[in-house]
Amino acid sequence: MSRKRWGASVLLAGALSLVAGAVAPPAQAHQFDRARTVGYYTQWSIYARNVPLRNLVVSGAAAKLTTLNYAFGFLDAQGNCVSADPWADFQRPFPAADSVNGQADQPGQPLAGNLNQLRLLKQKFPKLRINISIGGWTGSKYFSDAALTPQSRAASVKSCLDQWLKGDIAGPGVAAGIFDGIDIDWEWPGSEGNTGNVIRPQDKQNFTKLLLEYRIQLFRLGLRTHRSYDLTAFLPANPVKLDAGFETAKVFSLLTFGTIQGYDFHGTWEPTTNQQSALRSPAADPTKLNFSDQTAIDAVLSRGAPRDKVVMGVPFYSHGWTGVTNKNAGLFQPSTGPAPATFEAGTEDYKALKDLVTAGKFKVYRDERSGHAWIFDGSTFWTYDDPVEMKRKARFITDRRLGGAMIWSLDGDTANGELISALHNGLRH
Repeated sequence: MSRKRWGASVLLAGALSLVAGAVAPPAQAHQFDRARTVGYYTQWSIYARNVPLRNLVVSGAAAKLTTLNYAFGFLDAQGNCVSADPWADFQRPFPAADSVNGQADQPGQPLAGNLNQLRLLKQKFPKLRINISIGGWTGSKYFSDAALTPQSRAASVKSCLDQWLKGDIAGPGVAAGIFDGIDIDWEWPGSEGNTGNVIRPQDKQNFTKLLLEYRIQLFRLGLRTHRSYDLTAFLPANPVKLDAGFETAKVFSLLTFGTIQGYDFHGTWEPTTNQQSALRSPAADPTKLNFSDQTAIDAVLSRGAPRDKVVMGVPFYSHGWTGVTNKNAGLFQPSTGPAPATFEAGTEDYKALKDLVTAGKFKVYRDERSGHAWIFDGSTFWTYDDPVEMKRKARFITDRRLGGAMIWSLDGDTANGELISALHNGLRH
């Protein structure tokens, strides 16, 4: 490419980026009655977990959300957007008892599954933004290929907008108008994520270029539909992974907001019990990894992220160990392995652990200075983000003047929405 054409391309891309930003939903001001509350709803919630979207209405969670991220869509080997689970996404008929509007799906209707329920949810809560989240831990294998060249980026982004925003995922235009934007969950550009992921040294720069391509195509789509579209992304807590894969300041200039991982600081991949989501690093942590909400947030802010676009992640689940030495209330003690759990050893929903605490089987402990809690019964240890800790995290977000909170994931809460209520109330006051 000649210098003249290269310069023109850069100017065009920059101009389109600025214009796209201008038509994106305006950044919320530092008024914490308006802070974002972003929640991930997983497509597999309708199976063994038995948490249809209707439950978010009944629990009051939907009314407290500003954005719902539907997780996940995948990229195939050609970089095209595909459904990870067509049955859950748009085929499963919902009975009246599980439907958002209380009416059963009818045989042969054009759209069923979670997408139709999302459409009904949007009708009930018209101010709620609903984004499709692409990637995730098991869906990030081909991001590097999709982001590699101008041609691959353009084709991949077009596919994702066609499938999810234009609604072709369930047939031409059948699911149009449900989604308000795209959430990119590439885990991780430039560094190891799930086994088998494609990784390249140039992923860091290509991630920015991929976002720019999204902004350009979203802007053009918005001109045709007279709508503004969100572009968001999930970023890691680990500063090493952040530096390996993200040009942070440039990335945030292209995003409506970015969500920062505020959990999985420690887990059962380590033999010693520890916190998974402390606000500040405990001084007695034997690993000396210094992972905490504070270090994660400070890392993105120091690299140029604007505070009102930084949304801090909070967990509605726990990590747990068993065979734990009965010392120091179980904290920082050796274990024999992951604790038994409902769906996956070592990981459990808050609602299940709350029942154990209520039954008197576990005692709750708190580190007020570091800002985290856990439960212990003498041999089994679970991290524990309860309403007290959600309020503490909300105060941290408010005090730091951040853009809000992000929840992974909504199906871990109680039937009456204890955690999201505590978080929501804390962010408002």
